[in-house]
Amino acid sequence: MFVTPKKLEKRAEFYHQLGTLTEAGLSLVQGLQSLSRTKRSRTFDQPISQLLVALEGGATFAEAAAGIKAWLPAFDLALLDSGERSGRLDICFRLLADFYRQRAQAVREVVRHLIYPLLIVHAAIFLGPFPQLFLTGDVGSYLRQVVSVLIPVYLVVALVAYLAQGQHGLRMRSLLERVFGLVPLLGAARKALALSRFCLALEALLAAGTNMPKAWLLSADASGSPRMQREVGPFVDQIEGGRTPGELLEDSSWFPDVFVGLYTSGEVSGRIDQNLERLRVHYQEEGFAKLSLFAAWFPRMIYFGIVLYIAYTILSFYGGYYNSVLDASEI
Repeated sequence: MFVTPKKLEKRAEFYHQLGTLTEAGLSLVQGLQSLSRTKRSRTFDQPISQLLVALEGGATFAEAAAGIKAWLPAFDLALLDSGERSGRLDICFRLLADFYRQRAQAVREVVRHLIYPLLIVHAAIFLGPFPQLFLTGDVGSYLRQVVSVLIPVYLVVALVAYLAQGQHGLRMRSLLERVFGLVPLLGAARKALALSRFCLALEALLAAGTNMPKAWLLSADASGSPRMQREVGPFVDQIEGGRTPGELLEDSSWFPDVFVGLYTSGEVSGRIDQNLERLRVHYQEEGFAKLSLFAAWFPRMIYFGIVLYIAYTILSFYGGYYNSVLDASEI
């Protein structure tokens, strides 16, 4: 259910090992058979077995991987397919390994920054009703108040994690993209990483000889961004009608100026592949940098909220205490 750094690192290691073996001259079948005998690939035993059966039956690697339900995202499949078409599958394996390794590092950094704030949040939840427990001594009421706060929080976190998974429909993913887009830094980081995935897929597809309209459409799907898919969707008919992607980008308000400028200049100079590589690196670095910044600032916002909550609890406690003392004195 949750994408953990360990899962991402295992996928990165799988791609790295497969890329190393194929680069050394082994066929895909030989490489997968070699991986199936290593202890480090036990997580992928079942997918590897299914891949071998499909490959021996005449399927391509991308076709075989696509046949395994909910195993690889569209980004991986598009890149692997283009790698096979262009004869650069080993390079695609290496790119995917680097991508997942960086994702694992970013997720680990976010988790590391969140551990202490989460402990503080739980401490605040447990200490919130404590003054009432001090006054009344009612342990049952205290536990009910704590549980009534913790359960909704856990349910919300679990629901968000479930809905954020890629297997849900376009409408749900669009809604989540809009919601996350409102979060400072996080929304910008997600957009930058989507642009990076788009550039990586587009460069690989064009190098594989895919025609321009189809390459743009597949790359938008591989980006994982429903907003980009909606933006690029109308491009297909217009590109087939004779307009260039550079012209269409200049009419779009969603693509950043840096992207539009570099792509258009690459289109004019005939160096689209090189400029797409520059854009991929630029947006990948920007995306992970903003994720790191978000990971650093998000705990501080939590601290601020906890301070306000504790201050409110203390003031409420002393306000209730003094009111009870005044009532007792009037009697």
